[in-house]
Amino acid sequence: MSKTDLIIVGSGILGLATAFRAHCQGRSVRVIDRSARPVGSSIQNFGHACFTGQADDAQDLAMASRDGWLEAAAATGIWAAETGSFIPAMTEPELRVLQEFADHRGPDQATMLSAEEVAAAIGNPSLGAIGGAHLPLDMRVDPREAAPALAEWLAGEGVEFTWNTTVTEVGDGTVSTNRGDVHGEQVVVCPGYQLTSLFPEIAEAHGVRICTLAMSLIERPQRIPSGFAMLTGTSLARYDGFAAMPGASALREDLTEREPELVDVIANLMVTDIPGGLLIGDSHAYDLSPEPFIDARVGDLLLNRATSILGIDEPVVRQRWLGQYADSTETNLILERPDARTTVAVVTSGIGMTLSFGIADRILGGSPTETDARLSA
Repeated sequence: MSKTDLIIVGSGILGLATAFRAHCQGRSVRVIDRSARPVGSSIQNFGHACFTGQADDAQDLAMASRDGWLEAAAATGIWAAETGSFIPAMTEPELRVLQEFADHRGPDQATMLSAEEVAAAIGNPSLGAIGGAHLPLDMRVDPREAAPALAEWLAGEGVEFTWNTTVTEVGDGTVSTNRGDVHGEQVVVCPGYQLTSLFPEIAEAHGVRICTLAMSLIERPQRIPSGFAMLTGTSLARYDGFAAMPGASALREDLTEREPELVDVIANLMVTDIPGGLLIGDSHAYDLSPEPFIDARVGDLLLNRATSILGIDEPVVRQRWLGQYADSTETNLILERPDARTTVAVVTSGIGMTLSFGIADRILGGSPTETDARLSA
């Protein structure tokens, strides 16, 4: 069997972004995945690329990833909306953090909005916000279409995909599978939360576990603007860029007092508009082997809070599901080389969709050394 320049294990968005970048560099690429199509974390999330909310020292990586998404969209026709994110400030602590952030980053990244402007942006005249902000650089893709469409385009360009194939071992350019061995000059392993199956020692060293999140899809009422994405006060407490502001401590205290239920489920209350409706979520729970059951109480809590902000009295729920992604107690990004020809790459937080192309550039650039980058979701 002929040797491929690059073998990628895993067809999630990080693996596909790496395949796209390598293909554009003229390398021969082969992608191997245990499933018949992308069905993992990359299709289970918001499709929200929150470049702006990342920490200051992650901005170069975030903006490189933004450029990558734009290039991929131009080449493949993937829907990628540059409408940014809106954040209504419902309380003084939220407004303070937004103002501090806007002053810190400047108008290119954050623009303050009046109460009337943010209410119009999310389509609820009765919102009751005291102000808000717009993050113009954030983007959205349809998570259900982006990874599958990218894989289809790559296959049409000559990238070889080996589906329904389980990788059992990787080392020194050889990838052993249940269908036999394949060989590559370099191998990039992007297994997500299945890292323990191939490299248990790396998973254990970084405390890798699975994060589960309650999600739902509802119909979008006509008065809700299309091209809409909304973060909330819980997002300001979670994303490192906002959480680094001086007012973040008071914000967290305020959230604990006002919204103890959201705090208890480690919520990042968000809404994004995709062609199929409004995606609403999410909570965060952590386990090595999580149960597959959706807690109706948690799902209803997120749905009720989000639709209350949007002014939707009777949401029509189309789908509910329990998303999963890799998480770590030690780092948000694992980039390791178990040998000279193998790179293991796992985003161990909820920002794989956001930073996939920037991380792919780092992988292919040959210097995957920063395993502790300040990334957040």
